[in-house]
Amino acid sequence: MNYKFWLIAQREYLTRVRKKSFVVLTLLVPVLMAGFLFFIAKLAKSDDTKVDVIEVRDETNLGLTSRLPTTEQLLFLPAAGSLTEAKQSFQKSKHDGLLYLPANLDVQNPQGIQLFAKGNVSLRKQRAVETALDKVLSELKMKQSGLSQEQLNRLNSTVSVTSVSLDEQGQEKSSNAGATTAAAYVLALLIYMFIFIYGVQIMRGVGEEKSNRIMEVMLSSVRPFDLMMGKIMGIAAVGLTQFVLWAVLSYGTSTLVGTFVAKSFTSKSVAAATVTTNNSAANSGATATTTERKDEASATPAPTNGIDTVFKAVGALPLGTILVGFVIYFLGGYLLYGALFGAIGAAVDDQTDTQQFMFPVTIPLVLSYLIGISVILRNPDGPVAFWMSMIPFTSPIAMVIRLPFGVPLWQLGLSVALLIAGFIGTVWVAARIYRVGVLMYGKKVTYKELGKWMFYKG
Repeated sequence: MNYKFWLIAQREYLTRVRKKSFVVLTLLVPVLMAGFLFFIAKLAKSDDTKVDVIEVRDETNLGLTSRLPTTEQLLFLPAAGSLTEAKQSFQKSKHDGLLYLPANLDVQNPQGIQLFAKGNVSLRKQRAVETALDKVLSELKMKQSGLSQEQLNRLNSTVSVTSVSLDEQGQEKSSNAGATTAAAYVLALLIYMFIFIYGVQIMRGVGEEKSNRIMEVMLSSVRPFDLMMGKIMGIAAVGLTQFVLWAVLSYGTSTLVGTFVAKSFTSKSVAAATVTTNNSAANSGATATTTERKDEASATPAPTNGIDTVFKAVGALPLGTILVGFVIYFLGGYLLYGALFGAIGAAVDDQTDTQQFMFPVTIPLVLSYLIGISVILRNPDGPVAFWMSMIPFTSPIAMVIRLPFGVPLWQLGLSVALLIAGFIGTVWVAARIYRVGVLMYGKKVTYKELGKWMFYKG
């Protein structure tokens, strides 16, 4: 490659980064993403902090209403009168549900329990009521077996498991399954989108220059291979620049928005928990029950800052390996597929004819993404994950999914070597097609014709 290659790459880069669309998208996308995430989090959190008030018509004489645990999402209140009167009162109230416990309720085999609501009952509300009833009936069963309240309290336990990652040298490092999975999914999605978006740009750019006959002028002073590689490398630099800017701007906007959201949500959660506890104590009607509520409230840990939790989870990831590996597979996958997209753009005259050639090229890319998020995420060290991270056409996505989970260095080195070899072979094939296709006009191209172009001499 001579200086003409760099001139072409520079032209492709500067032409695209100076466009208003590039500047607008680069600045606007991080802001839109932060706003979108804020909006989703706001909706989710506002729904979580809503307390559903459930009236309870208890005919069992077991005192189940006072036993039902009040949470940040549920508040149980006794309903007076018969079931018919309770329904009429419920219809006039603003409460969220009416729970009916029949007189013949068998603790060992509870049947006939009904939850009335104004309209259809949401799955979340039904599951929350069922969980509360399960806890109360389980305690009654254990009490009927002769266990005291103190013994029942000792039987209840909350298990918290801390995951620890061990490297090959036996060094321990904290890990977070949620953060690892999220990072793998995001990395795979970024590479998948990048290859498609900028690969199609190469194909369309070559096709437009070919249809305008600009190629004939350019090829009089530049070799076809230098022209193809210059376009590929120039557009790759555009994509890398845009992603770096997106990463920096997204980090800044997400930190600002996330800090504001965390403070807002923390204060709302504390207020909701306080109101719920006070209401439950006021409506329990029993001194012992009130004391238990207060004890439970005082034992509840204060809400933690969500941003600090996220930063700790991200800090536990192998960031150095992820960043370096992402750049390598980011460029390697793009160059491999970009060469094929460029060859397709040079081979056809009409952009509508590109679909028949894009399909076989994009199949490995689509399959690697679908299999990656459905199989590799569940078993990043399995045989499917290993072989897909070795095949050059699937390794850009398969390997970046595995990076957050930790990959042995020998597998990483072998995968990179095979990706480079695959890129070299792909460029050779694409260059053979490109040198003939850019000057071929008015002829319907078939796969057989492409095969002949690969072995033309000269």
